[in-house]
Order: sequence, then structure tokens, then C-alpha cells
Amino acid sequence: MNPPPVATREIAREERFNSVWTQELNDVFADVAPYYDRANYIASLGLWGWFLRKFMATVDIKPHERVLDVCAGTNAIGIALLGREPTLDVHAIDRSAAMQEVGRQRAEALGFRIRSVIDDVHTLPYPDNTFDVVTLQFASRHLRIRRVAEEIRRVLKPGGRFYHSDMLRPGNPVVEKLYYAYLRFCLWFTGFLFRSGPAALNCKKYFIQALQMFYSARELSDMLEDVGFRDVTATTVFSGMLGFHRAVKPDA
Repeated sequence: MNPPPVATREIAREERFNSVWTQELNDVFADVAPYYDRANYIASLGLWGWFLRKFMATVDIKPHERVLDVCAGTNAIGIALLGREPTLDVHAIDRSAAMQEVGRQRAEALGFRIRSVIDDVHTLPYPDNTFDVVTLQFASRHLRIRRVAEEIRRVLKPGGRFYHSDMLRPGNPVVEKLYYAYLRFCLWFTGFLFRSGPAALNCKKYFIQALQMFYSARELSDMLEDVGFRDVTATTVFSGMLGFHRAVKPDA
């Protein structure tokens, strides 16, 4: 599947996936929440922790800063940040109450406090210029990402930093085909191993198609610049299959 041109990519993604995003994904993540982290560890061949450390290495934080983790899931980012700097004021937002319940339990078990909101991340329920840092990891493929990027820019303070990590569409067509083949196997294997319910099993094709219609690292950088971020940088690993972005909200 060839993705549509970047200029119309968001329109095409919404037309293709809107029903999944609005009607099915919440049930999917309620299904996978109890084993989400274990499934990712297996699917990544044990590299899930390395992915997190690699992303965390790109995130600059200072004592007492206010941080928002968008699509926080099981709070892996918030926990990692508080482990580095306990004085942070960490907030989390996610649409999935089931994922955030797992995240709450994980944070509390470590003695960390993360302020959680269950809401739609396309309209962030925070005033302008609220946060020093915003993070978003492994969720962009399931979002109207341009709209979310605009909202993230709005709630960041001038000079605030946005850090993003996700699976991306590789630029090399051979790598891309091998990548999708491996992901199809992973979705089947983890579904079988963890006895996934109908909601997750019925979305296996969607997870591949969402990536096929997503962005490369360069395209995502261009989109972030287009919505008003500056100093956008990107680092990729595994031939562009995974990317880390950093972007800054201008001072004025």
C-alpha cells in the first residue's frame, strides 16, 4: 500500500480509520492493558526496555518542571522521568481508563504520583502555556497527529520542548516489506500467547494498515515544523522503523 501525498495524508488517514479510532480502539486497549508491556517486550525481542532508555536519553528535564505525557498508557514515561528527577510535576492523559489503571498501580507501587486525566487527547483540557515538557510515545499512528501536535504546541510554554517516539514508515521499500511481515507474525503470536479477546484480534489488519499510511521520520519532522515548532530534530534506528523527535515551541 502506497501512502497518499503528505498534503492530504491526514484527510486520507481519518477517512480510512475514523471508525476504528472512535468505535474500536478503546475496547482494544481495554483488552490488552493487563499484558501490554509484556507483549511489547516479546514482540520487540526483548528490546522494549532499550527503546524506552533510548527515548529517555533524548529528553532533557530540569528540577520542578511540569511535564505532560500524552497517551500515557501504562505510565512508562512518567515513571522513568520521576525515577530520574523526583521533583517533577508529572501529568498523564489517555483515553483508555484500563491502561491508566495499570499505569496508576505501577506508579503507586514505586511511590510516584502522576496526575491522570481520562480524556480525548485531540482537545487537551489544559490552558495555554501550561507545561515545560510534553512527551508522546507509541501512539501517533492511532491519532489525528497533526491536530494533536497543534494542541501540544498550544499547551507548551514558550521555549517548551516536545519529545516524540513511535514506529514509523521506513523509507526503504525492502525494509518496509520485511518490517510488515514481522509485525504480522508478532500480532498473531502475541494474540495467541496472551489469548487476546475479539476486540484486539479483529484489529490486526488495522495495525499494519495504520503504519503503512503513517509518516516517515522526515515527513513527521516537516509536519511538526508546519504546525509551528522550531529546532526539530529526528533520530532513527533500524533503517527508519523507529524514530525519536524533539521540537521546541518558539519563545514568541
